[in-house]
Amino acid sequence: MDREQDLYPPVKALLERQGYTVKGEVGAADIVAVKGDDPPIIVELKLRFTLALFHQAISRLTITDQVYIAVCKPKGRTARRALRDNLSLCRRLGLGLITVKPDRRVEVQCDPGPYAPRKNRSKSVRLLREFDRLSGDPNAGGATRHGIVTAYRQDALKCAAYLAEHGATKGSEVAGSTGVSGATRLMRDNHYGWFEKVEIGVYTLTAVGSEGLKHWAYSWEETS
Repeated sequence: MDREQDLYPPVKALLERQGYTVKGEVGAADIVAVKGDDPPIIVELKLRFTLALFHQAISRLTITDQVYIAVCKPKGRTARRALRDNLSLCRRLGLGLITVKPDRRVEVQCDPGPYAPRKNRSKSVRLLREFDRLSGDPNAGGATRHGIVTAYRQDALKCAAYLAEHGATKGSEVAGSTGVSGATRLMRDNHYGWFEKVEIGVYTLTAVGSEGLKHWAYSWEETS
């Protein structure tokens, strides 16, 4: 579909099957559907999700609670995530969402209505655990120039700094000296390529690890 008008016939047919009288371009609305004494339905059409589309739909909520947005169904590698994220946004805003496939088949992804998301306790617990594990405040909100400093990376930095100063060391000694209880496992897993096993339970710092300490020097100061 190349034009917003191409979305009109399949969406109109959907509403007419449900007993609505449908007209296009009524006032500022792309589609208005009326049935008896029911509140009118307004549908805003766009080929794809845009911020302007959501702005238009939200403004229509001053007229009726029955507001939908209709778009071509996303396709490609990121289609599923794009649809899921925008569906969640529609639900939070109280909007309905209609998608139209290239063959003009119409799918109602959600209807308008109040949304009260259930809190995910496990995510909340993980968030607070990560907050507690972080030393200092190494990440400027919104900044990604160096990447995000996680508690795991801070632990890796502590282990790397210890090896840089003391050379090859047993994991248990690194754990005791740095306070990183999982030091041996962290160095064995070696997610960043910073550590090299010398013998059973003994690790040394790699050249990549030395560079890592330099690159993350600003965050290392936060852990010291």
